[in-house]
Amino acid sequence: MSPRMPRIDTGTLTDALYGLGWSTVKRLPETVAVRLGRKIADTAWKRRGKGVRRLEANLARVVPDASPQRLAELSRAGMRSYMRYWMESFRLPAWSEDRRRNGFVPEDVHHLTDGLESDRGVILALPHMGNYDLAGVWVTTKLNTPFTTVAERLKPESLYDRFVAYREGLGMEVLPHTGGAAFGTLARRLRAGGLVCLVADRDLSSSGIPVKFFGEETKMPAGPAILALQTGAMLLPVTLWYDDTPVMRGRVHPEIEVPETGTRAEKAAQMTQALADAFASGIADHPEDWHMLQRLWLADLEPREAGTETA
Repeated sequence: MSPRMPRIDTGTLTDALYGLGWSTVKRLPETVAVRLGRKIADTAWKRRGKGVRRLEANLARVVPDASPQRLAELSRAGMRSYMRYWMESFRLPAWSEDRRRNGFVPEDVHHLTDGLESDRGVILALPHMGNYDLAGVWVTTKLNTPFTTVAERLKPESLYDRFVAYREGLGMEVLPHTGGAAFGTLARRLRAGGLVCLVADRDLSSSGIPVKFFGEETKMPAGPAILALQTGAMLLPVTLWYDDTPVMRGRVHPEIEVPETGTRAEKAAQMTQALADAFASGIADHPEDWHMLQRLWLADLEPREAGTETA
């Protein structure tokens, strides 16, 4: 009788795989890492798992007139972009300071630098595009500006701790998403003229603000708009994308102004819609670099709530 195989906890396995990535991939020559990332992406795309099918369904809303062949091309490019993000993230701790300073070239960065000089405090709000960790490293090195961000609490806790240590090692202050303490800390940083960076295209709470996004309803986090209203900080959307070079590109969009009239809730709703519109403009220009492999639109969430979820 053969011995019984030990039960493997999936959370522990996931944590171990991420640890392997940070310890091994960062030591690979860049050309090898690029080829490896592309191979993994193409393999995942060919298998058409749940995440790939969801990415393609999301892209169908972004490019509604795309043929099935075009959608397949976009989802393949999207998986390659997503794996480029992971390969870069695993390798960022080993990058030289010069590479960190010059690995990202944003357009209209004056919106950010003018805001920092004003001492009003600045909120950068981003969708899941490109590599926001690389953009953050550019801020801490090229602009020599520290900032505070928020991270979703991952399971197992050891994986969350690994991500926090990784981002703190890149010069970021990281707060847990859960719990009310994060908002107060962010507000204090902004009132002191500091910088806060938030990924804000997918609501992870029950307090999201309804918006129209590519013509359909979804919810986006209220935090960026509420923080701007409460502290007087500038709210700047940022979109990121890749091209055929090793350098990531991006754009700092103009400030989202506080509406002159309306209640606090109405102002927050208008500002969050303006944020969604800025995200949509960047995603429409570079759909393959929007890494949304989860359900987003309310119409897609309803089957899950009814217990009939499909990929």
